Amino acid sequence: MSLDPQAVSMQDAVGVAALLDAAAACLVADPARRGSSVMLPRRGRILLTGDLHDSLAHFRIVQELARLGRSPDNHLVLHELIHGERLVNGVDLSYRMLCRVAQLVLAFPGQVHVVLANHELAQAFRQPVSKGAGDNLELFDAGLEWAFGDDAALVEEAIVRFVLAMPLAVRCENGLMLSHSLPAPHELEGFDPGILDRPLVEGDYALRTGGAWRMTWGRGWDRDELALLGERWNVRTFVLGHAFVEHGAEAPFPNLLLLNSDHEHGRVVAVDLVADAPDADTMVMESVPLSAYGAADA
Repeated sequence: MSLDPQAVSMQDAVGVAALLDAAAACLVADPARRGSSVMLPRRGRILLTGDLHDSLAHFRIVQELARLGRSPDNHLVLHELIHGERLVNGVDLSYRMLCRVAQLVLAFPGQVHVVLANHELAQAFRQPVSKGAGDNLELFDAGLEWAFGDDAALVEEAIVRFVLAMPLAVRCENGLMLSHSLPAPHELEGFDPGILDRPLVEGDYALRTGGAWRMTWGRGWDRDELALLGERWNVRTFVLGHAFVEHGAEAPFPNLLLLNSDHEHGRVVAVDLVADAPDADTMVMESVPLSAYGAADA
């Protein structure tokens, strides 16, 4: 079928599946893709976000702040897109956020980088996950059935393919790296740090034991781990989500920035890719409250 990404109806199962498949192919074909990472040179600017969780208002603001149309060297990193707290008729329709992000990926190929996060992994591989308001898989499945009826499986399968195309990290030549999380310190034993330099395989997604699972679910990071992985991956400053950050941006260590972009105090930060990566405290000071550009979702 001939696909106009911007014209796809989010109630058309065939169109949505084609949209997600086209975006998946675009992510894989990114010329900056190296294994399960995107490697960006010292050129341009990158806008870093935290967990988004279906916040449409913040997604719209983020698109403006990314300035993607101004230069092909401007980049945007997105992650943790689905499983928001707002339900429609008792179901989760956050598949629509995946569609909107897919449209953006296709509008700006090689500039929009969708990093794998634990909620996308859980949805694709049927692993348990909840934000406290119920079974997120069940609510999301109900949303697909409500929107597409008998064709829900067509969209569900395309979502899995889109998730499988997502890299684990965006790594920058200036020493910056964004991933959704990192393995917990006690999970480093048996973890393959070379995972970022190779394509992911089925075992990487396995519950609790897979490298991709550990890279998206880990918590409790410490100085020793950050030093070890920083040396292995040539990272000066890590940027992660997967943590509730009350004021949107927080620097628990000089080389670790935590970001949230989904709640009323959500923040993002833009980084110059030419200069060396700033430390986390500097990025906290330079982070931008999304509320300054519009109201959070009502």
